[in-house]
Amino acid sequence: MRRYFPILDWSRGYGRETLMADLVAAVIVTIMLIPQSLAYALLAGLPPEIGLYASIAPLLLYAVFGTSRTLAVGPVAVVSLMTAAAVGQLAQEGSAEYLGAALALALLSGVMLLAMGVLRLGFIANFLSHPVISGFITASGILIAAGQVPHLLGISASGHNLLELIGNVLTGLDGINPFTLMIGISATGFLFWSRGNLKKWLLHKGMSDLPATILTRAAPVAAVAVTTLAVWGFGLAQSGVAIVGDVPRGLPRPQLPPLDPDLWRAILVPALMISIVGYVETVSVAQTLAARRRQRIDPDQELVALGACNIGSALSGGFPVTGGFARSVVNFDAGAQTPAAGAFTALGMALAVMFLTPLLFFLPKATLAATIIVAVLTLVDPGALRRVFAYSRADGAAMAATLFVTLAFGVEPGIVAGVALSLFLHLYRTSRPHVAVVGQVPGTEHFRNVDRHAVITAPDVLTVRVDESLYFPNARFLEDFVQDRIARNPALRHLVLMCPAVNEVDASALESLETINRMLADGGVTLHLSEVKGPVMDRLRRSSFLEAMSGRVFLTQYDAMRALAPDLTARTLAACRRETQRAPLPD
Repeated sequence: MRRYFPILDWSRGYGRETLMADLVAAVIVTIMLIPQSLAYALLAGLPPEIGLYASIAPLLLYAVFGTSRTLAVGPVAVVSLMTAAAVGQLAQEGSAEYLGAALALALLSGVMLLAMGVLRLGFIANFLSHPVISGFITASGILIAAGQVPHLLGISASGHNLLELIGNVLTGLDGINPFTLMIGISATGFLFWSRGNLKKWLLHKGMSDLPATILTRAAPVAAVAVTTLAVWGFGLAQSGVAIVGDVPRGLPRPQLPPLDPDLWRAILVPALMISIVGYVETVSVAQTLAARRRQRIDPDQELVALGACNIGSALSGGFPVTGGFARSVVNFDAGAQTPAAGAFTALGMALAVMFLTPLLFFLPKATLAATIIVAVLTLVDPGALRRVFAYSRADGAAMAATLFVTLAFGVEPGIVAGVALSLFLHLYRTSRPHVAVVGQVPGTEHFRNVDRHAVITAPDVLTVRVDESLYFPNARFLEDFVQDRIARNPALRHLVLMCPAVNEVDASALESLETINRMLADGGVTLHLSEVKGPVMDRLRRSSFLEAMSGRVFLTQYDAMRALAPDLTARTLAACRRETQRAPLPD
C-alpha cells in the first residue's frame, strides 16, 4: 500500500516541527501561487478562476500519491501555452466549448499518465533528449513572453507562431493604450527588480531572513494590489484598461468534461504531448530537489501521481497541471518537509477562492501579463545553444531545429519535431557504434585502442572491441567494418570480437554474426568472442550460433591472446616487468 500511497510512509512520525515547517512553506507558496494561477489561466485562454481551481485538487491529490517531498503541482507556463494551442484550434476562446475542451484535455492527459504509471512506462520520457527539451522550453518561453506583449500595450494581437505574432503586434501599434502601457511597464520593472534585489535590500535594512523571503515572494501580490487599487481609484477601466472583471466566488463544483467522441479524438495527440512534456518537467524538478536532501523519488509512481492530479483538476473545473520548477524551488527553500505543505497550500488557495475573488474585479490584465513575462524569461537560456554545439554538433543541431520549428510553426510542430529528432539521434548514434582495434598494454593483462595507446598486437590476430549493443540499426555496420579489416590484412588467421560493452544482441545482429562467421570461414579466418556478458551468452546459447562458430568464447581478452598468440602475449607481459625490476630505486 505504501508503494501506491506514499502518504502512508511520510505521515508516520509527522510531528510538530515538521508541521510548522510545512505551514511556513505553504504560506509562502500560496502568496506566490495566487497571481501565478490567475496569470496562467489567462495564458491558457481561460477565465482567471480556472487557474485557482487548478491549484486546489491537484495539490491535495499529490500529497496522497506523490513521492517527492517538496514538489509543487499546479498550472505552469509551458503546459498552459500547449493547452491554448490545442484548444484554440477547436473552439472560440471564452466560449463554453473552449472550457469544456480544456477540461477534457486535462482528463485525457490524466488518464494517459495514470495508465503509463500502472504499466510502469516511465522510460518513455527518455525518448526526449535534454537538448531537445531545452530547445523546446526556450522557444516556448520566448513565445509566451511575446504573446503577453499585446496585454502590456493594451492592443489586440495574437498568432500561432513568433513571426505571425510580431506582425500582428506591429500592425496594432497605433492602438496602444497609454494607461495600460504605464501599468504594464511599471509592474514588469518592479517584478524584475524584486526578483533580484528586494531580498538583499530588506536584509540590508536589518530584516531577518524569513520575513525578507516572505515579502520577496509576495512581490507579485503587491504588484496586483497596487495596480488594482490604481485602476479602481482613477477609474482607468473607463479609459480602456483591460481588467479581469467578475471572478466567481466559492469552491469549484465537481463536473465532467463533455463526452464527445469527436472532441476526444481531436485532443488525443495534444493530450499525449502535454503528458510527456509535463512528466519530463515534473521528474526533472523532483529528482533535482530530492538529490539535495539525499532523498529519492519513484518515477513510475510520479506518473500515477501526476495522472491523479490532472484527473482531479479536470473534475474540479481546472486544466492540465504539472510540477512547476520555480514554485517547487520556493517550496524547497521555504523549508517544506513533506507533501503536506502542498495540502496546506491547497487550503490557502481554497480560502482565496472563497473570500478574495471580489477584490480581483479591477485587476488589470497587464499586471498578469507582467507576472507571466517575469516568470517565463527564467526558462530562456541564451547560452545553452552555444554550449551544446561546443560539446556535440548533433545535439546542438537537434536543439536548434527544435527551437526554430517551435518559433516558426508553433508549439505542437515543435514538440513533434523534438520527439522525432530525439529518436533519429538515438538511431543515428547507435547505427554507427564506436568500434576499436585493440592491443595488449606492455606489462599488463589489459587491452586498449591501438590509436590511443602504445600497445602490442599479433600480426595474425585482430581484436575488435565493440562499444555498443548490437541490434538491427548497426548490424550491417559491423559486417562492413569486419570485411574491410579482413581485406586489408591477408596474413590474418584469427578475429576476436571483444564484447565488454555489448548488453544485447537482437535477432538481426545474430544473423549478422552468423554472416560474419561464414564470411571469415570462407577466407580461412577463425571467429572468436571474448568478455561476453552473462545475459548475452544466455541468449546466444538458445540459438545455433555457438555451435556453428568456428572459434571459441573466452572469459577474458587476455585468455584469448594467451591461447591464440601465447609467445607474444607472454613476452609482452614479462618484458615490462623485467624493466621495472632493473630500474634503480630512488634515493
